[in-house]
Amino acid sequence: MDAQLDDKALEDTLAESLADLVATDVAPADLVPDGKTVSEDEFVEVVGGALEAVGGTLLFKMCVENEGEAQHVAAASVGDGGNRQFLLLTLPTNGGALKVETTAKSTNPVAGIAAAYAGLMDAFQAAA
Repeated sequence: MDAQLDDKALEDTLAESLADLVATDVAPADLVPDGKTVSEDEFVEVVGGALEAVGGTLLFKMCVENEGEAQHVAAASVGDGGNRQFLLLTLPTNGGALKVETTAKSTNPVAGIAAAYAGLMDAFQAAA
């Protein structure tokens, strides 16, 4: 990605890539029907497909409880250097739609960890 996408454009691009996954039957329309438990592997497959479409990198994933709801959460980065942006992708563990947002706009407590984690990984790579 040569130019930094604004938050809305990046979110829209990921939404389009998810729509493409649905169109090719890689994922069902709601990703996972409500009421069906979403496995970690299913979540990683959906997130991986979305990130591949925009050249993103998965930073970390976890399962957390947010506002009384268990959800899978993944942090990702798109771009590099000064153009790097961070994303948060969430999916309820009981099924539903994947939510994609930039960490700058997210109110999810995990959002603040993404940039710090990426900085730590950058320091480890530089030291190696």
